[in-house]
Amino acid sequence: MEYHNPVLLHESIDALAIKKDGVYVDVTFGGGGHSREILSRLGATGKLIAFDQDLDAKRNKIDDNRFILIEENFRYIGRFLKFYGVKKVDGILADLGVSSHQFDEAERGFSIRFDGELDMRMNQSSKTSAKKIINTYTEEMLANILFMYGELRNARAIAHTIVEARTDGVIETSFQLRKLLQKYLPKAKEHKILAQIFQAIRIEVNEELEVLKEFLIQTPDLLSQEGRLSIISYHSLEDRLVKRFIRTGLFDGEPEKDFFGNIDVPLMKLGKLIIPNQEEVRKNNRARSAKLRVAKLKT
Repeated sequence: MEYHNPVLLHESIDALAIKKDGVYVDVTFGGGGHSREILSRLGATGKLIAFDQDLDAKRNKIDDNRFILIEENFRYIGRFLKFYGVKKVDGILADLGVSSHQFDEAERGFSIRFDGELDMRMNQSSKTSAKKIINTYTEEMLANILFMYGELRNARAIAHTIVEARTDGVIETSFQLRKLLQKYLPKAKEHKILAQIFQAIRIEVNEELEVLKEFLIQTPDLLSQEGRLSIISYHSLEDRLVKRFIRTGLFDGEPEKDFFGNIDVPLMKLGKLIIPNQEEVRKNNRARSAKLRVAKLKT
């Protein structure tokens, strides 16, 4: 099964400062590229726990007694680590976003390049699909997700067009949706605007920003004293949440200061923002928007 090369592979694993006997978590297993690299740096007593709710990822499971694959959403990281008797971990890796494999499977409905049923579910047993959202959400709900998650200025007009079109019958496929929105897709920006529309729907289907928040809030309690957090994001909405949480421990507002003007935040950033070099972007177009942020517990 083709999953392509993981983005920022060595940079994201180097950031974890792997200890031979450490316990690590890869919350976005996918094709297993990052997990295999972690395992290659672990000794015989090290342990790696991976999460992935996508049934396809199970086919990439690694046969190694140091490895456990949990087929669940990583929003439940704390619950499952507790179940496996793991109190603290030495590093957590997250490669957010959709895998190349999911984009390349036309029937999953993630891609604007292929015609497929409007699905976009990362967890294929989930009840909410893109088709359900496009065909049942009110005009206001559609406008809100297109504006918030797609950052589209004409979100209201697009939502109105969708709601009008579905009175003639169910909107089933990605190309159907593309065709009815053609007037909003000027040639020069067609790909960019379509990507924003699909991104907005996908985030809503998979509750991606809520999942990320729930995950981030748990990380300070799960990391050991020298534990590292290594997170790759692909769009500004994710990156903003990650950056803000590392800086303030919050997602909105500002942290309270003590009498001396100091703020008590759980994490501290390590190094600068890391982005792929030109060579990696040339080999893997998906890498072009990737941003890696690294943090550890504040001591």
